[in-house]
Amino acid sequence: MPDPDANARAFLALTAITQRRHRLALVLTAIMMVIYFGFILLVAFDKPLLGTLLAPGLSLGIAVGAAVIIAAWVVTGVYVSWANRHYDHVVTTARMAGPEVGAGGAEPGALAAAASGPGPVALDEPATGPNEAGAAGAGGGDSK
Repeated sequence: MPDPDANARAFLALTAITQRRHRLALVLTAIMMVIYFGFILLVAFDKPLLGTLLAPGLSLGIAVGAAVIIAAWVVTGVYVSWANRHYDHVVTTARMAGPEVGAGGAEPGALAAAASGPGPVALDEPATGPNEAGAAGAGGGDSK
């Protein structure tokens, strides 16, 4: 019989890490928006500043534009690094907690799988979904 306390702890850990992930995503999104819209506002309102040549063939606008792209890479790296160090560990631990994680006695690891997104999909399996099932009946299939 699974330990109900372990299941409850796993559920609470998933809830807490999901909230932390959401807060981190909001902060990183805000940082990227400030950087991007700051650049756009500079383009809109201070073209002469961005036209300043730093070197032959290199203006300040080109350098700042490249910095915006690099900032996006850095922000993405921060998120991936955080997820690898914190989020993935908690989700893996919760999956191993057993079938009772979450409300209503979910299937083993169902809550953890839902929190982490879809798992790997085998490419040789046929697609099954509402669109595929109804496509043949809607005149799109071969009828004899």
